[in-house]
Amino acid sequence: MELHPLVHLAVIWAAVFVSVVAAKRTRMTPVLYFLFMGFVMVNTGILPHESNEFIRAFAELGIIFIMFALGFEESTDNFIDSVKKSWGIAFFGALGPFAVTYFIADHIWGQTNISLMCALAMTATAVSLTMVSLQHEGLQKSVVATRIMTSAVIDDIASLVAVAIVVPLAAGGEELTLAGVVSTAGKAVLFFVIVVLIGGFIFPHRLTGWMGRIPFLGNYGVMHLLTFDRGRHATIAIMFIALTVGLLAYYFGFHPAVGAYMAGLVLKEEYFMIESDVGIIRKTRRTPRIFAETKKIVETSAFSLVGPVFFVELGTKIVFDADLIMKVLPYAAALWIGVFVIQIVSAGLAARYTGQMNWSQSMMVGFGMLGRAELAFVVMDIAYVQNAILPDEAFFMLMIAAFLLNIAVPMTIRWWRPHYEAEEKRMIPHYAPPKSPPPSSRKRGV
Repeated sequence: MELHPLVHLAVIWAAVFVSVVAAKRTRMTPVLYFLFMGFVMVNTGILPHESNEFIRAFAELGIIFIMFALGFEESTDNFIDSVKKSWGIAFFGALGPFAVTYFIADHIWGQTNISLMCALAMTATAVSLTMVSLQHEGLQKSVVATRIMTSAVIDDIASLVAVAIVVPLAAGGEELTLAGVVSTAGKAVLFFVIVVLIGGFIFPHRLTGWMGRIPFLGNYGVMHLLTFDRGRHATIAIMFIALTVGLLAYYFGFHPAVGAYMAGLVLKEEYFMIESDVGIIRKTRRTPRIFAETKKIVETSAFSLVGPVFFVELGTKIVFDADLIMKVLPYAAALWIGVFVIQIVSAGLAARYTGQMNWSQSMMVGFGMLGRAELAFVVMDIAYVQNAILPDEAFFMLMIAAFLLNIAVPMTIRWWRPHYEAEEKRMIPHYAPPKSPPPSSRKRGV
C-alpha cells in the first residue's frame, strides 16, 4: 500500500529524531544514522523503494538547504586570510585521495566517467564530523582546527567546481573531449564570475563610482532586504537568495546545490546591520540578534528539519543484496585502506612542509581530514540517483568506504590527542591541556 506523502514524511522525521539521539549517545555524526535508518526502513518494508514526488522534491530542497548552510557558516574574510597557510594542505590533501580513488575505480570498471565521479566523492573532507570530534576533545579552537576548517572549505569549493564541470559531461553519455571540457569549464567560470559580481558589487550596501549612480541600484543593497521590518523576514530573504542563485546554477547546467553554497559563502554578517539616519549624520547600529537568529533558523532547517530528509531518502537507495555486498566488500576495503593511508600522509606532509606545523600538529590534521559526509553524499546522489552515472557496485563501494572513514575520525583523534598535547606542552611551557567535560555532564549529553 502506497504511503500518503505526509505519512511518509512523518516516518522520516521520526527516523531523524532516533538518529539524532543515537548520534548523541555514540558521539558520531548523525549523517551516518540518517543513511542507516533509510537503509533499514526500505529493506524492512516500512518505506517504499520508490518515493513519491513530494518526498523527492523535499529531499532535493534538503540538498539546497544543506549546501547553503555550509556556505553561510563560513566567514569569507577568515577563509581568505587562512588560504595562504592552508593551500598546500587543501591541494595535496585532496589530490592524494582523488588519485587513489580514481586508480581503484578505473582498475575495476575502466570507465572515465565512473572513475571521475568516484574520485570526486572521496575528495571533500567532512568538516562537521571533524569539528564535533575536536570539540569533544577540547581542541575546537586549536590551530589544527583552523587549518582543517580552511583546507576543507577549499576542497569543498574545488570539488563543487569540478562537479559543475564533470557532471554535465558525464551525464551526457559522451566521452570526455577537449571541446566538451572547454565548453563546460567556460560556463562554470562564467557562473562563478556572475556570483563574484553579485557578492562584490550588488550585495554591498554602499556602491561607489559609476555603480553608485545607477538609479535604485545605487541606493539599495541586500542590507535593506535583510533588515526590512527590523529583520523579521531575514530568513525568507536569504533562502530566496539561496534558491535564486541555485536556479541560476541550474540554468547554466549545474546542480542547484552549487549555487546555494556560493550564495551562502558571499553573504556576510555586516549585511544584517540596521542603518538609521540622525539628522545629517548616518549612524550604523549593529544588530547581532538578527544574524544570530537567522543563522540558527537556517542551521535548524538544514540539519534537523529539511536536510536530513535528503540523507534518509538517499539511504533508501541501498536495497540489501547479499551477493552485491559480498562482491563490493573487497573493493570497499581497498578504497578505505588506500584513502586512509594517503589522506594522512598527503595532508600530514603538506601541513608540515607548506603549513610550517610540527609533526604532532601535522598528524592531527591528517586524522582530521579523514571524514567524508555531506558533500560526498551530495556527489553520490547526483551521480547515482539523479544521473545514473555510477553502477550499483560503485555506489555501495563508496558508501561503505565513507562509513569506515567516518568511524576512523573520532577514534584516531582521541588516540593521537595525548601525543599532540605532550608536544604542545613541550613547545609551550605554560600550555594547559583543555579539560574534558565532567562525567556527570557527559551522562546528560552535554
